[in-house]
Amino acid sequence: MSQIKPQRILVADDDHNILAALKLLLSCAEYEVTLASHPEQVVKLFSQESFDCVLLDLNFNLDTTSGEEGLLLIEQLNKIDDIVPIVVMTGWATVELAVSTMQKGAVDFIQKPWGNERVLAIVETQIRLAKQCHKAMKLNQENQLLKSENGYFDALIAESESMKQVLSMVNQVALSDINVLITGDNGTGKSLLAEHIHARSKRNGHSLINVNMGAISESLFESEMFGHVKGAFTDARDNRIGRFELADEGSLFLDEIGNIPISQQAKLLRVLESQQFEKVGASKTQQVDTRVIAATNADIEALIKTGKFRQDLFYRLNTVVLKLPALRERKDDIMPMARHFLTIFAEKYHKQSLFFSANAIKGLIAYQWPGNIRELNHMIERAVVLSTDNEICLSQLALTQTENGSQAEQHSVEEYSDDLERTLDDIDREVIQRRLQRHGGNMIDVANSLGLSRSAFYRRIDKYNL
Repeated sequence: MSQIKPQRILVADDDHNILAALKLLLSCAEYEVTLASHPEQVVKLFSQESFDCVLLDLNFNLDTTSGEEGLLLIEQLNKIDDIVPIVVMTGWATVELAVSTMQKGAVDFIQKPWGNERVLAIVETQIRLAKQCHKAMKLNQENQLLKSENGYFDALIAESESMKQVLSMVNQVALSDINVLITGDNGTGKSLLAEHIHARSKRNGHSLINVNMGAISESLFESEMFGHVKGAFTDARDNRIGRFELADEGSLFLDEIGNIPISQQAKLLRVLESQQFEKVGASKTQQVDTRVIAATNADIEALIKTGKFRQDLFYRLNTVVLKLPALRERKDDIMPMARHFLTIFAEKYHKQSLFFSANAIKGLIAYQWPGNIRELNHMIERAVVLSTDNEICLSQLALTQTENGSQAEQHSVEEYSDDLERTLDDIDREVIQRRLQRHGGNMIDVANSLGLSRSAFYRRIDKYNL
């Protein structure tokens, strides 16, 4: 992670003696100071660079007493960024003028000549309050993101040799800042592994922001990822913090990375290379310090050959590749996971002393788990809900046992059953599962094959917990 940068102050006044005095004062207090002597220069600097606070004279060359130039400047700066605190300065202070500056968006008022201690105290206080405000905005957006996510398990279980090998590699790369690409089938736990990497990194004191790349429409990609300023487009009623900024000093998990439209991949590549971006509607370049963890169930190399994925973006993402095995390839983890889920759902539905019958255990281990851990999770939850006593038996798991003891789904994804008692949702879910298998989990191809828009398709994915 990068070192802590000094806080930056923009000082604007047409009196060069005042500029020199404030630069000396603030520099001695270890602030980085930028000076401006006329309004046009102030707007240009504020638009192009990032500042933590602005000290703004109200009177420039047009007049020396009214403060009109300064009031107009406050409005202009707040349209560019309304989080940066603006502290106004004037030698012609009146109560009316002070009230006007606050109404326009200033946060405090200094009368010339000033006391040095007062200036430093105001600057320190307003920067701290602005950071708290920005943190609250980020927290609010993070909470909204968390509410929209449907986690299906919360423990990383690794009894099998294949998972132990994955975790061994994780322990080697977690403390570094290199980008990681996680591959594996749907439902294998890629998001959980991303959380595991973040929790063991040096960034674990900051946020891990999750983004489902396949669910972001092409038209909103830049706004979602980089944010926008108020008025940037028709529905931009407020400033918005993008996902990269939310993940500053933390980690950004880009799930289903293979579903990014090719037209947006160059924009993502630029941020990964430079750690810089601009919000939609703003010209100011922002710097972030973000570690990227990506995941996909798609064959990226095949997408590269067909021109659907940029090779340079792939190389930027796959510094280290971690492949999660399917649940059928980690048999030793099935029962520890099943018992873990049983404990969670028994507590959730207020049922005590639940256990699996011997036949249920055999069935769980023998089953091929096309839906992986996600399927196991939902199967155990259903069994707990339907349980009438302490024993979870084979029939409650919706598995059937053949003569040779192997397991098959009651309603196979591969075989369509014209069961008149099934609901339309059951049939819809089955069709989507079959298409997911046919297209190797590529969400865009599945949506196209069904004649659905991406948003309509993802609503079904969420609805059926796929």
